[in-house]
Order: sequence, then C-alpha cells, then structure tokens
Amino acid sequence: MPTRQTADSDGVKLDVLRKLVPVGQLQTVAQRHASTGRSIVLAHGCFDIVHPGHVRYLQFARRQGDVLIVSLTGDDAIEKSDGMRPYVPQELRAESLAALEFVDHVVIADDPTAEPIIRALRPNVYVKGKEYEHSADPRFLAEKDLVESLGGRIIYSSGDVVYSSTALIDSALATDPSLEAGRLGACCARWGVNAINLRRTISGSFVGKKIAVVGDALLDRYVFCDAMDVAGEAPILSVRPLDEATYLGGAAIIAAHLKSLGASPHLLTTVGDDVETEQLIHRLDEHHITHTALRTRTRLPSKLRFLVDTQKLLKVDKATAQPLDTEQQRQLVGALCDQAEQFDAVIFTDFGYGTVTNALLEAALPKLRPHVGVITGDVSGARRSLLAMHGADLLTPTERELRSAAGDYDQSLPAVAMGVMKQLRVPNLAVTMGRRGCILFHPRETEPERYFTSRLRSEYLPALARHAVDPVGAGDAFLSAATLMLTTGATLMQAGYVGSAAAAVTIERVGNLPVSRDQLLGYLSTRRELSHASATDAG
Repeated sequence: MPTRQTADSDGVKLDVLRKLVPVGQLQTVAQRHASTGRSIVLAHGCFDIVHPGHVRYLQFARRQGDVLIVSLTGDDAIEKSDGMRPYVPQELRAESLAALEFVDHVVIADDPTAEPIIRALRPNVYVKGKEYEHSADPRFLAEKDLVESLGGRIIYSSGDVVYSSTALIDSALATDPSLEAGRLGACCARWGVNAINLRRTISGSFVGKKIAVVGDALLDRYVFCDAMDVAGEAPILSVRPLDEATYLGGAAIIAAHLKSLGASPHLLTTVGDDVETEQLIHRLDEHHITHTALRTRTRLPSKLRFLVDTQKLLKVDKATAQPLDTEQQRQLVGALCDQAEQFDAVIFTDFGYGTVTNALLEAALPKLRPHVGVITGDVSGARRSLLAMHGADLLTPTERELRSAAGDYDQSLPAVAMGVMKQLRVPNLAVTMGRRGCILFHPRETEPERYFTSRLRSEYLPALARHAVDPVGAGDAFLSAATLMLTTGATLMQAGYVGSAAAAVTIERVGNLPVSRDQLLGYLSTRRELSHASATDAG
C-alpha cells in the first residue's frame, strides 16, 4: 500500500498510513503476531470524530494485550435512519486512528458488524464500551458468540467519560466553518469532483446538449411591498405594493436553466388562451427556447407571492389542475417521441396541473427508453406520478414527496428509498432536504440485474448555499444541472454536486432566475472544498 509522509508540529515524520491494513491482509497480520506469541486485542466502532472518550476507550483496550487492532465501520456499511453517513469520511477516520501511537493497525470494515474482522483476526480480546455489557442488540450478541467460539474473551471498558460525536461536530462547525470544507473536500476527492474537471465539463460538454422538458409551465409573480401597519378592521398586516416582477416557473424555468447553461432545450407543455400565456410565449422566445405548447387549458397556471424585503408573507396559487384528455395526450406523446432520437435527455416534471399524468408517463417512457440516453424526473408536492416514472435514470424528490408517493412515513429513509428504487428500477435517487442538503442513493452493484440485491450506497451532500435568500426554484436548478451532468457521463455524486451548486446560486438571490454557465463557474471557483479536493488529487 502506498504511504504518505506527514509531519507533526515538531517536524517528526509520522508514517501513519503504514498502519492501515486491507481486510484481505488481516489474516496474514494476525498469523504474524501470533507466531511471536503476541496477544491481539480488537476494538471496533464508527469513530465519526475521534474525541477524548474514544482515546480513553482505546487506551484501555491497548492495556488488555500486546497488539491493538482497531476496525472502523466503513461509510457504505453504516445505515442511519435519516440516511446520513458519518460526518467524517472513512479515509480520514482511519488516518485519525492510525495517528494514535498506541494503535498498531487500523482496518476499514465493509460489513455493518465486526463479524468478518473477528473471523479473520481470531482476537484474544474483543473490547467494547460499558454500555454493551447488558446489551440485547442481536448484532453485538452475534459478535460476542463468535469471539467466544474462537477462544477469545469480551472485556468491557469502564465508560467513565462520555462524549457525543454529533454534539462535538455541531459545536466545532459553529466556530470553524473550514472543518466542513475539509470534510467535503475529502468527499469531493473520493467522488472525482475537482475544479479542473468541472470547468472543462461545464464550459465544453454542456454546449449543444439537446434536452426535452415535459411538464407544466407557469409564471411566478413577486409583489414587493412595504409593510404599513396592522389593519384596523382585523388583526391582519396592511401592506402597500411597491413593485412587481414576473419570472418563468415550472417546466419553463427548467428549460431556461438548461438554455443558460449552454444546452438546447425543447419545452413540451400545455398553455391557455389568456394574457399570461402570451407573456409566457414571449419570454420563451426571448430566451430562444423552442417549444411545443398545446392550448388545452382555460388559463395558464401562475403563482403570486407577496414579499416585504425578502420575507414572503403570502402565496396565491392561481390555477387548477386540468388533466389531458386522451387525444391531447396522444398529441403530446407523439410530439415528444417522434423526436426521441435527437434528444440527449428527457426531463419529466409534474407540478400538479395536469400536463404530466400517470397515463402520459406509461405511454411515453417505453417509447423513449431505447432512444434516449438519460431520463430524469421530479414532482412538486404529493404526486403519485413519481411512481409512474419507471426506468428513469434519476429522480429528485424531497423527502416528503418521496414518502408521500410511497405512502410510507414510518420506515427509515434508506428503506423507503430502496423500496421506490427497486419498484421503479431507478438506479439513482437524490432526496433533497432544503437547507440540510441532499442524500444521494445508488446501488453498490455495477450490473443492472444485481442493482437491488444488496443495500444501497448513500452519500450525504450538505447544502452549498452560504446565505439562503429565496428557496423558490432551487429544486428546478438542481434537476437541470444534474441532468446535464449525467449526459456527459458523470456519476451521481458528480451530478449531485453540480446540481447543488446550481441550486445554491438560485437560493442566494431573490426571484426565480435562470442560472447561467458563467454564474455557475464563478460560484464553483469560490468553493473551498474544490481546492481541498484538487490538493488531495495532486498529492
């Protein structure tokens, strides 16, 4: 295994990576120590952030034998109910443990329990925390039985110092934001996300991509107000309108994002026969967005928001759902599928106004799949149409939208994600969670027929926005940029990162405005984790 020399503050070289042992070499390591009569002690845990409680525990373990081997649960093997992975990536957790002088070897475990490690090492002593002494956890009991069946002993540490990794992390982040950049930089290095590759992809590979966008187009209107006082006739706020702004919304803003990022979108939607429709068509023409707009409704959907400064006071939804009839559906599916071979990707987005229905998806998806490389989808709100997006390459619902579609509010998020992905045969799922960021789910296996034979991998990506001003349209920006990334052959993690960056650009300003290529590149140039990732790659 290659080693990297690091130095402490006194200039003493510490070859910490030499202590890291692959799982496949554990048996050899154990036999070497056993041949010299040395007893082996095993300590196992997550060690998300190495704190004084861990140090006391490991020092206690070291005193129980001659050789201390620490196994830590790898990122992929940890399944938390909220879908989050450990805050610190497994590589950094392993290095932190290996830097402790009294630790002899460190191994990253691929399994949720220590059983494979125990079988390979056959430790003389297995040390666990005091809280396990009366534990009925079946996973620990299986480990205990295995150790004892191999002739080893279980010893419980004193447990006199208790710390919370989560509390320590939250406290540290509040005082030193650079810690998050370092952690995210390590993740970016592992994901292959770096500034050079992103700039090359966004500047060159986005250009000219032909993307069809199918969904409800609408207008977003903002009324900027001055707060006067509480009205005299009732306890309601009295405001005075100062200005108005109108933005593209729904599927139309997704098409505008794609156009501004360098792609060639084609919007397929339904419109009315009213002034708002003419405004929409005019704005699409201004953005040079080609479109197929069927006049199937009485009025174009629009949303009206009243704001004082950047604070929203009220939203008025001025539309009703008008599902397509069979003839209108046939026309829209025909307009889409007749051009299928020219599209690099197709995006379906259901805002609940009737353009995207289960019947439309069931008619269109089988015809598109043989010809279109990337198909993605999203919904806005509790829409059952999410479960009709069979065979899509990526879905990007919020956690609430995912649970609502699945009708499951009780199971863990990974379990719900697995159920939906398996049912729809969807290999990539990005569950967005607002200011908490998103969790990216994808299969461990590389063969499609084995995608759902084991637990999913999950990657947590924190929200990248530094100052959240207006969250409207963040999901649309995410979906647009992530879809473009997938058309270039990017992985889910690479697509998710760029999608999150596009969402951050949107969130940090007022109004549902398209994100341009220059804005996205400019934003990425300010991200500290990309410099961390580039430095790691260079090293």
